[in-house]
Amino acid sequence: MRIEVTEAAFELAEAFVISRGARTHAKVLTVTVTDGLHSGRGECVPYARYGETMESVTALIKGLPLPLGRARLQTLLPAGAARNAVDCALWDLEAKQTGKRVWQLAGLPEPKPEITAFTLSLGTPESMQAAAAKNAFRPLLKIKLGGGEEDLARLRAVRAGAPDTDIIVDANEGWTPELYASLAPVLLDLGVKLVEQPLPAGADDALLDMDRPLPVCADESAHDRSTLDALRGKYDVVNIKLDKTGGLTEALALKQAALDAGFGVMVGCMVGTSLAMAPAVLVAQGADFTDLDGPLLLAEDRATPLYYDNAGAHPPSAELWG
Repeated sequence: MRIEVTEAAFELAEAFVISRGARTHAKVLTVTVTDGLHSGRGECVPYARYGETMESVTALIKGLPLPLGRARLQTLLPAGAARNAVDCALWDLEAKQTGKRVWQLAGLPEPKPEITAFTLSLGTPESMQAAAAKNAFRPLLKIKLGGGEEDLARLRAVRAGAPDTDIIVDANEGWTPELYASLAPVLLDLGVKLVEQPLPAGADDALLDMDRPLPVCADESAHDRSTLDALRGKYDVVNIKLDKTGGLTEALALKQAALDAGFGVMVGCMVGTSLAMAPAVLVAQGADFTDLDGPLLLAEDRATPLYYDNAGAHPPSAELWG
């Protein structure tokens, strides 16, 4: 067995802005696992918010002992980007070795397309209204907000631009308890369906004592199953991202554990390519909310991209993954 790690940057269609900064490229690591006859691939996006860099994640992957299987991998690496890319590559490798699709190997029903959110990055109210109007044909828009005084104006502007579209809001930890409490009734009035991570992950205990008039989703506060108990009483929905769970193996387990615990499920992504979205489509089956729009934000993608249409994000072809 051999593991290779390569770094690439895929240009975005336009700058993507959240409360923590802006980017013009999706910087990803591609892991290829080869047994001599077959190869499997996986992708990850190291995230500085969790102390990850391209270099640190690459070092973790290159330091893995070989040969390697999915079960052993769970004990060798923590949840995070490095384990995600290797885990997904191992799933893809087994699919290539057996001639079966990953959904069959995992004992899942055959996947179908899932409606996905399309994300509007943080901007002025005027620019966000224009972006909303441009994308008003989409069934679900996700709005990035920043915690500033303009957030209410941004919300109203997006609703004016897309009056009939469902909206979810992502504050990226940018609000205070006071700001959330003041905005929550307005979010309801504007028809917002979900608010994602309104408070910083380290300061979200304040949600225990607050009314939640609309569902609140844990993102930065939710990683793998070990973080699930701490979400009780604070959140209604858990955002499952493979770069946080450390791969498809844990993502599927977290989804079932979250459902068993009474949480709703959202399946999200970092800004990556179709290779990163492909395994997430399997997790997204039947989710309350799906946010797998990474490829829709790119100016360039993998040679065999994921297919999107009015039915949503389609399951990957075998040529892409799994």
